[in-house]
Amino acid sequence: MSSFEEAETEETVTCLHLTFYHPGQAEKMMFRCLDFCQRQQLRADDTAKFGRDSSLCGYSLVDTRVSRIQFSLQFYRKLHTSEYAFEIKNLSKKTKLTVNQTELGYLNKIDLPWRCIICFGDYQILAEIQEGEAMDYFETHLHLAEAPILQERCLPSLQPVPENGVSPSFPLSQGKSPTEIDENEM
Repeated sequence: MSSFEEAETEETVTCLHLTFYHPGQAEKMMFRCLDFCQRQQLRADDTAKFGRDSSLCGYSLVDTRVSRIQFSLQFYRKLHTSEYAFEIKNLSKKTKLTVNQTELGYLNKIDLPWRCIICFGDYQILAEIQEGEAMDYFETHLHLAEAPILQERCLPSLQPVPENGVSPSFPLSQGKSPTEIDENEM
């Protein structure tokens, strides 16, 4: 047998990709303590904490408007399954955290969807979970967005669609307001 055949089977690692955006990032450099170059490996029982206090948080944001510990992410295995997930918990007493428009107050927590946008203050973070098999550790990979994440992600248009399913060929914002027509008048 060759050494290739005897080698341990490689496990894929769950990776949490986080893309950060703040409108003042160029001037204020609040992300300067984050490592955007490579993946960071954390033990499965570690809690990834994000906030201003670098002695408590592995992911430090240099901004006085950010709480000492803003939020945490905990890796876990779902009960009676082989699936892994993350839960996000708001640890800020002053700032609400939203996850895909679900608002979390202090100490509220929810499961992190496989793809979501986390917001607090002017911060926008796109979180995407890349599934893996390893149970002893997970990885984080940080990215920096140049444009606002909420606008960049092609969120569905909120323009109303008439009941007949045909969208008007003119934009509604040209000073004309929509008029109601009785269906018997058509």
